Amino acid sequence: MRIHVVDHPLVAHKLTTLRDKRTDSPTFRRLADELVTLLAYEATRDVRTEQVGIETPVTTTSGVRLSHPRPLVVPILRAGLGMLEGMVRLLPTAEVGFLGMVRDEETLRASTYATRMPDDLSGRQVYVLDPMLATGGTLIAAIGELISRGADDVTALCLLAAPEGVELMERELDGAPVTVVTAAVDERLNENGYIVPGLGDAGDRMYGIAEG
Repeated sequence: MRIHVVDHPLVAHKLTTLRDKRTDSPTFRRLADELVTLLAYEATRDVRTEQVGIETPVTTTSGVRLSHPRPLVVPILRAGLGMLEGMVRLLPTAEVGFLGMVRDEETLRASTYATRMPDDLSGRQVYVLDPMLATGGTLIAAIGELISRGADDVTALCLLAAPEGVELMERELDGAPVTVVTAAVDERLNENGYIVPGLGDAGDRMYGIAEG
């Protein structure tokens, strides 16, 4: 597994505002959207392309376009939805799947409750969207599902990561074709499994707290 921390002043600037507890939900969503586009620029550096011939107003030349099968973008519900627009803005021809996962707050284990994506992902580059790589359980389960369907190139985009989650992914996904792209690797997890200093619960920060 590879991890790539995007070192850019615009990334750091937007992340600082996202961390601030005074940032309201509309502002948080907008900045998360902008930050994802910056991360996506780095995450797609190795996106697969093919040569094409074109005719400009002046002459003929050659260029590149995204190859088939098209990349698949998979947000993890619900917080990953807040990253989707920023990703498809950069990859408008990508297909979109969905993966619903829930974490048990006592065991910190993730389980799948909904999927919407092709059964066969052979030859597909897949981009998984999950704001927080905390314990790593959710991403490990999600990526395991993708690999079981034949995905051979998986990139996870996360706003933040914790070293414990990164280490667990490296152990559990050793040898798997996985890259993690994130804005920062923070200090640690607290006793509740939240990233420190972090930015709180990304889903609640984006959409508010939905009372059951």
